Amino acid sequence: MTEGLYREAFEKDACGIGFIVQINNLPSHNIVKDALKMLHRMEHRGGVAADDQTGDGAGVTTKIPHTFFEQEAVVNDVSLPEKGSYGVAMSFMPKGDLTKQYDSIIYDALSDLGLTCFWVRHVKINSEELGSFAKSNEPVVRQYFIKGNGIEGTDLNRKLYLFRKLTEYKAKGLRQYKEFYIASSSTETIVYKGELRTWQLDEYYLDLQKVAYESSFAIVHSRFSTNTLPEWRLAQPFRYIAHNGEINTIKGNINKMLSREALFKSTH
Repeated sequence: MTEGLYREAFEKDACGIGFIVQINNLPSHNIVKDALKMLHRMEHRGGVAADDQTGDGAGVTTKIPHTFFEQEAVVNDVSLPEKGSYGVAMSFMPKGDLTKQYDSIIYDALSDLGLTCFWVRHVKINSEELGSFAKSNEPVVRQYFIKGNGIEGTDLNRKLYLFRKLTEYKAKGLRQYKEFYIASSSTETIVYKGELRTWQLDEYYLDLQKVAYESSFAIVHSRFSTNTLPEWRLAQPFRYIAHNGEINTIKGNINKMLSREALFKSTH
């Protein structure tokens, strides 16, 4: 016997991945709440460290919550542009004296590309429940709000991609550069993630609890790391996808991509 759209013949595992969408593209906080509930129920699919509090990684991708950011902007006396005419770079940065150094790299890259950061938002977190391993390399989490000075939409998204790649290039080789990571950089979507257990995600990122945080879709992921050690930056979802399964021989995949870089071209 079957009910609704379920068919036993098509049943299969999707290890630690969930997707929920409002088919009419209407944003609501219920979509976010349901996605987080789905993530919490994937706890058995995620790896846990010996301290029993550090997860291999958990995260969520949503639409940029414009209404929520509007409210935050008012509180911080910031003028937020129209939806789609600005981007947000969700950034992990090393703590201590290195934070300023990586902050300056971001501003250098923005200047090189003719972009402007009009607001740096320090993301509100609650680290009380973090495990000792996660806390030992917990980053500074900041959101850089970026405008294109005359460009928006797809053109601004292209610039934001270049901005991310340029910051990575400028940071390479600096002390603790692997702890510097831009989790998302887009006019459309944003990623909240970390070296967390599933139930910790919305406890850690207080933004996700706010009723004004709305989205028309959400992708969630609970990670069980196999051939790579857990890190904040390696939690999923990634910037555009969440994947189910290992990426074997990372060095081999990197070399394949490097061998093709010379063939890449763009008309923009």
